[in-house]
Amino acid sequence: MDSSKLKNLWGLWGGLWDLCALYVLCVLCVLCISCSDDSEEMTDEEWSEARLMGKPVGNFTAEEWYPGGEKGTTMNVTQGCYEDETPAVTEMGLTEAFNRGEQFFERNVTEFQAPFNGLGPAYVRKSCLDCHPGYGHGKRVTQYRAEWGNGYLLVVYHPADGLNSDDGPYVSEVTGMPQTRAVSPFLPPIDESGIHISWLPVLTMADGSEISATTFPDGERYELIYPELSIDREAFNTSPTPWETGNGAVAFRLESTIGIIGTGLLDAIPDDSIREQYRHEAPYVELNPAFWDKEADDFAPTAWYVNASSGVEQVNRLKKFTYAMTRGSLQDGAGANAIWNITNVSRSDRPKLYTTAAWAKAMSENPQVIAAIKKDPASPYYADGTDEGIREAVYNLLLPTTNQFDNKWHVFSPEMSDNNFWAFQVWHRGLAIPRARNLQDPDVQRGKQIFNEIGCAACHRPSWKTTNDDYWAPQIIASQQLQLPRYQNQTIWPYTDMIQHRLYMKNGIHGSWCRTTPLWGRGLSLINTGAEDRLHDCRARNEIEAIIWHGYSKKSDAYASTLKFYRLPKADRDAIVKFLKAI
Repeated sequence: MDSSKLKNLWGLWGGLWDLCALYVLCVLCVLCISCSDDSEEMTDEEWSEARLMGKPVGNFTAEEWYPGGEKGTTMNVTQGCYEDETPAVTEMGLTEAFNRGEQFFERNVTEFQAPFNGLGPAYVRKSCLDCHPGYGHGKRVTQYRAEWGNGYLLVVYHPADGLNSDDGPYVSEVTGMPQTRAVSPFLPPIDESGIHISWLPVLTMADGSEISATTFPDGERYELIYPELSIDREAFNTSPTPWETGNGAVAFRLESTIGIIGTGLLDAIPDDSIREQYRHEAPYVELNPAFWDKEADDFAPTAWYVNASSGVEQVNRLKKFTYAMTRGSLQDGAGANAIWNITNVSRSDRPKLYTTAAWAKAMSENPQVIAAIKKDPASPYYADGTDEGIREAVYNLLLPTTNQFDNKWHVFSPEMSDNNFWAFQVWHRGLAIPRARNLQDPDVQRGKQIFNEIGCAACHRPSWKTTNDDYWAPQIIASQQLQLPRYQNQTIWPYTDMIQHRLYMKNGIHGSWCRTTPLWGRGLSLINTGAEDRLHDCRARNEIEAIIWHGYSKKSDAYASTLKFYRLPKADRDAIVKFLKAI
């Protein structure tokens, strides 16, 4: 090679080195600026987590960083992360539908302004977000008002065995989710001013429990509280009132809304897998006979769900949603039903009012209601303008049946279009679960170990596999061949067995049986909702109180595990709490 070519070659290499050096210098400058901005905000623990993210650490596998699997986990763990869509939504091109469906969750419903119209004639809340602040669990309140943050639903029932009984049928005079608001000129089925909530301290535990109501053996103190709910007889605008039917006794309970993150992933758990979990637990604990036939070693016929709104369309899914597990598929589950019966938004598969005959009768007999309608000839209830004609129109138009009258009253024709309902379902099934945090922390790893050792994982089963996610969709979606987010072959970590158990708490849950609540993502509740309230009625204000409530009675299915927790040294108790916040 001659000298000129060698010189040119060295010149080329020199130029490349200069470009490389310039690139490296720029990168280092960016890193230095970034470090100077963020180093004071990132802790050693956060730096450690960033290096180990997605890798096995201690007794955690690599996949446990992603509780919803690759298709269901958001990497965001900051305020607002409960609102994120899953990667499956993005990959399937459903983001526009997800965002549109989110609007129906967040927006206040009005009487007439489409497409966010509904409410009349009676309703529970003006928006879904009122009950699910920050997309999470409802908040504990001291005064009942159907406004933002109050996730409570009232339970009004005839107690089966004394006023302190948790069991007994719902009263028929108000709806299963009792309404406390109404549009003019009507009165609400229950007047909120007559609802009274008191939060009382637990002074002693029940049934010879060895667990203190106030203090761990090492002296650390805690406080348990529970709700006492009463409703004035005069608050009921129904005819008859609940005290005039059934056994003449009326009892009340509070139930808070459940966090909605990751519910689509729970829907993807195969029914056959849940059957095997029932079989696994059946020899060791009593299971609800309404769901499990012990002799047949299989599901009871009542464990399967049929669409109650039409009574015709067969869902053919195992009941697994709501505390009482009243519904099967998420697509006809709590959210699909709530957009109708909470805000009273009608649609083509819900072509009727959510009301009762007892309320319709009371409104048709109320002089104030009749007088107000009489002043408004444009009212669909005006009829011939006579008292008798108005009474008949009010009663017939408020009955909880498909209405055949041809009038302008907005609730009698679908207020939510089928396509908007599909978008709402994309959103509901498409909510992600946030990634796990701090799994590299030795205390978190120790917490996981103890959580398993004392038996908590027997009910709070850590993981499930979704397999094919052969979801069911109602005809108004399936007939249009519209897609919903799908989570095939994912390992998910919700920490629930999807089975009901009994904890026998004071003023406990109606029906006694309660589905094991998923634990995933709850450690981020405070930054998303502003509260950390737990359990079915928000009586637990933190993890410690929630755990101790599991041992209020010796009859509790979780008593043995709770007693073990109670006897742990403080460091181990704290480790379990750190673990619960991490997953």
